[in-house]
Amino acid sequence: MINKIGQVMIYVNDQEAVAKFWTEKVGFVIISENAAGDAERWIEIAPTKDAATTFVLQDKVAVAKAQPEMNLGTPSILLYGDNLEAMYEDFKAKGITVGELVDIPNFGRVFNFADIENNYFAILEK
Repeated sequence: MINKIGQVMIYVNDQEAVAKFWTEKVGFVIISENAAGDAERWIEIAPTKDAATTFVLQDKVAVAKAQPEMNLGTPSILLYGDNLEAMYEDFKAKGITVGELVDIPNFGRVFNFADIENNYFAILEK
């Protein structure tokens, strides 16, 4: 069951410059900086440290290489949910286009799915 919107992924060309814009110009704070291997790195920002929903700045080139099916022209929404395995099987049974259920180091279990217009969303087990 999906229980909240957790993050909005924004695909950028220069993570450092965009993070600087949001923190220095807009007043956001850096929540975390993470990496999943050598190539994938992301910076999580929000209006405050205790914000319920955050922006995650991801490198366009790295995401395009790892997930070529992703539409990088628009932000991606990361939903939080529980019982991910059951939800994954339910979505497949309903004919929803789903990506592989994966366990990403320093992140968690997640899968992508597409709506009827091929917009992709992700669900993270939390």
